[in-house]
Amino acid sequence: MLNKLTLFSLFLCSNLAVFNLATANPKSTLKLTVIVDGIRSQKGQICLRIYGDERGFPLSDISEVKSDCVKIQGSSAKKEFDGLKPGTYAVAVIDDQNGDYKLNRDFLGIPQEGFGISKNPTVSMLKGIPKFQEASFSLKNSITIKINMKYSLDPSN
Repeated sequence: MLNKLTLFSLFLCSNLAVFNLATANPKSTLKLTVIVDGIRSQKGQICLRIYGDERGFPLSDISEVKSDCVKIQGSSAKKEFDGLKPGTYAVAVIDDQNGDYKLNRDFLGIPQEGFGISKNPTVSMLKGIPKFQEASFSLKNSITIKINMKYSLDPSN
């Protein structure tokens, strides 16, 4: 009887120790807050996609780490993403006016909806789509980034 009680006590203590180790460092994951400014219309939604590397950035979900859409309220939107690991990320945003969860483009590839990219790189017909390296940032602590919406390939907007 004593052996069963001793084994049970050891089992209980070891489980409590494992539980304490798992919850001892609540900052092992980070929060990324994204603020999107310059939204022109109240119609539709703002869709955000976080990328963990260059594969598919910014038009495909191949290296997507997290994504979500938020309803538009005013000329800015805010979204918090929890549970990210330290690393290098980039964010792509679209003003999804028709609810299809993608950036609609014309036959030449010119965006027909608003878009934005982390670090707000210059976008033009000559330069093309920004690369992951131009938009990526290091996430070592929980941070807030701001992305300015663009509604054409004119870098002045």
